[in-house]
Amino acid sequence: MPPVPVYYYSSVSNLTGRFAAALARDGREVRSLADAEVRRSEPDGPWVLLTPSYKAGNRDQVTLPAPVRAFLRSPVTRRRLVGIIGSGNRNFGEFYQAAARELSRASGRPVLFEFELSGTPEDLERCEDILESLDAALAGRAVT
Repeated sequence: MPPVPVYYYSSVSNLTGRFAAALARDGREVRSLADAEVRRSEPDGPWVLLTPSYKAGNRDQVTLPAPVRAFLRSPVTRRRLVGIIGSGNRNFGEFYQAAARELSRASGRPVLFEFELSGTPEDLERCEDILESLDAALAGRAVT
């Protein structure tokens, strides 16, 4: 089984996009939800979402970016989601990682990893380890 793909959304700052691109360096497929064709597609199997949070203090603000919400409209897409990676900004206080955490609660899928802004090299290494363990679990292999 190939590595589980990561579907991500990144705003014009491209902080989340840089992290996603780094995840792809070892052959993991990453697909941008900024691309309308990707948003209209459905994953062929298990997939992971990488999403930023934008809420910065207004409880009425929607935290999940519109392209992510559009992608998740498909019941097949929602069913195949196996985990969430969150990107955020600690300046958001209690709303740090709000999108990933709210989606986790709503979907029953785990938050696999959280990082701030575009992450650190250590964040990237830890996230890669988590995704490799997920790949092994999905393939039915023992995790070493």
